[in-house]
Formats: sequence, C-alpha cells, structure tokens
Amino acid sequence: MSGSEPAASGPDGDDEFDPIDFLETAVQHASHEDVGPMRDYLRETLAARGLEPRVDDAGNVLASRGSPAAEAETHVVLNTHIDTVSPHVPCERAPDAPEADGGAVIRGRGSCDAKGPLAALLSAFFAVEPTDDRVTLAVTPDEEVLSTGAYALVSGDESPTADADAVIVGEPTDLDVCTAAKGRFQGTIHLSGANAHAAEPETGTNAVAALEGVLEAVRTFGERADAPPAHPQLGAATLTPTVVEGGAATNQVPADAALTVDRRSVPPETAEEFHEALTARLRAAVPDDVGLEFRFTDRPTPFLEAWDTDPDAPVVRTLADAAGGEVRPFTAATEASYFAADAPTVVFGPGVLADDEGAVAHAPREYVRVESVRAAARALEATLAELVG
Repeated sequence: MSGSEPAASGPDGDDEFDPIDFLETAVQHASHEDVGPMRDYLRETLAARGLEPRVDDAGNVLASRGSPAAEAETHVVLNTHIDTVSPHVPCERAPDAPEADGGAVIRGRGSCDAKGPLAALLSAFFAVEPTDDRVTLAVTPDEEVLSTGAYALVSGDESPTADADAVIVGEPTDLDVCTAAKGRFQGTIHLSGANAHAAEPETGTNAVAALEGVLEAVRTFGERADAPPAHPQLGAATLTPTVVEGGAATNQVPADAALTVDRRSVPPETAEEFHEALTARLRAAVPDDVGLEFRFTDRPTPFLEAWDTDPDAPVVRTLADAAGGEVRPFTAATEASYFAADAPTVVFGPGVLADDEGAVAHAPREYVRVESVRAAARALEATLAELVG
C-alpha cells in the first residue's frame, strides 16, 4: 500500500497527480468519527501542488485556481465530502477483482462514497489552467450526518457558490451525469386526546383510534387536487408512515399517539409547502376533539430539498459528452440540494451505490473500479478545459 505522504510532489506541481495513489492512501484514513486526519491529508496534497488551502469555521476545505472571484468570467465549483459512515473498513487494492470483471479495484470505506469521486475531482482541479476563469474546490466534512459544512458554504457572506456558473458534486454515479434528486423531509404527527377507563371508552378521547383517519390521509396525500404533478425525471413524490407510538396501558383509552412519516419530495415542492398541505389534510381527517400537530424532526440545518437542473445546461452537455454516460436522476440525497439554488448543479463520479450483488456504498464490500476513477478524472478534466480552461 501507499505510505502516508500526500499524492503529489513539488510545490510547482510539475509531477503528474495520480488519483489512484491518492485514493489508496485516502481510504486508509478512517473518517467516520473524526475527519481531521483525512482533512490534513487533503490539505497536504493541495499544498504540495503549490496551493494554499484554507479551512473555514465549519470545517470545509477550500482552494481556488484562476482569476479572483470578482473578475472571473466563468466560475465552476467542485464539491464532495470526506466523511464516511460507520464502521471503518480497511483499504485493499485488488489487481484482479471479480467486481471489475478482472480489473483492478480499491476496496474499503469511502472508496466510492466519496473518496473515489474526490480523487477524480482533484485530478481535474490540478490539471486545468484557468486564466480569465476560476475553479474552486470546496470539500465538506459531514455530508453523511447534518451537512453543516455545506449549509455554511451557501449561507456565508463569502459563499463560493453564490457567483458560480456551475457546481459539480462528486458522488458514485457510475459515470452518469445526474441532474435531479428527490428531497427528504421527516416529521411526526402528534395526536392528543383524553384518558379514560377502557370499560367506558365513550368518556375519553382515543388518540390511537384517530390514527385510522391519519393513515388514510397519508395514503391518499398524493391524490389531492393541489398535489404536485409527477416530475419528468423523478416521478411522483412519496409519503411513507415509518414509526408509530401510542398508549400507556392495555386497559386505558390512550390520550396520546404519534406517527412519523418520511416524505420524498419532487420539485417545486418545498418543506414549508409540504408542512402546510399535510397539516391541512390531517386536520380534515381527524375528529375535532383530537388535538393535532405536525412537527418536522429537529435539526440544525435545513432538510435536503428536491432539486433539478436543466438537462440542456452547458455543464450537463459537456460532462455527459466527455464521460459517455447517461443523463439521469440521482437516487440518494446529496448536498447538491443546497447548491442547486445558486447555479446549475450536477452529481457525477466513479463508483456505484449498488451492483448486481447488492449494496456497495455504505456496505462492508464497498469498492470502486480503478479504471472508473481514471475515466472520471479524464471526463472532469475535459469538462473543465471546456468551461474554464
């Protein structure tokens, strides 16, 4: 295996950057609990190429090449994340892997989600030579949890995406260019009634019994007159009941019940619009003597809302032509949700979320094909050469 030195040499960047050498070392850095060592490795890699990366208060690593932001004719932002899910899976480089039909793979946690995409992004970032344009690398620390880094990127006074002309988010897409994704909202419907002895149920107000109307309202939520139409890329939104709680004793009319729901939204629905529409639907389905409140799950950052980018946007056409893949939606939530409000945004990278054998990303068998990483790097380099080169 590679050592712990950054996968670059010389402050002037004269030596060619090898994304596979970088990736092999990056996967060895566990970053499921603490991204510090991986962030240090990334900063060292950038510094070894003559760049001066900075880490903002939210833990994002930022570096730019080309003209100052205020003077750049075109500005492209490259984003991905360095955190991974638990547990850490050690790195293994296999030269003859069945997952790659006899080709080479890098196995281990983060190999495809998302250190493989990071390696490809870095390769293109180092290769491009913008003059009148600008390319910014913005790498976030906690995409798998709360996206505090990404939220800080878009909400700060010096947001790198505020003036961007395109954002490319590195995730495992099997070299397809993804131009849309559903949003995800989570909340709990709280019902309140009045306790009574089960022998005389009419003297109380049964909150659990009121769940009957709630479940019907949830099931038919997409059939209401003002429901958003199916999205041309993403299809219809979904609303799924996931967790139910209620009652305290088997011989007592329950005064409380709660149902948690999972919403997978499509554009143009926002979290606020969904909350308002669901609350109205539920109120009409619940008896007047039952208290009702729908509350989103508390979190310090906004939910990842649905987003889409015009499939004919220059970044989409250029990257799809260079990579040779399809243009399609992404099936998982990503921080692209935050960036798409500022600029045309796509999700792209080597690796797959799942293959014919089952889950790959977030799974013990996580891997990425070596050739896929190199192909992604070539496609990204060609795209940047076209957009800002």
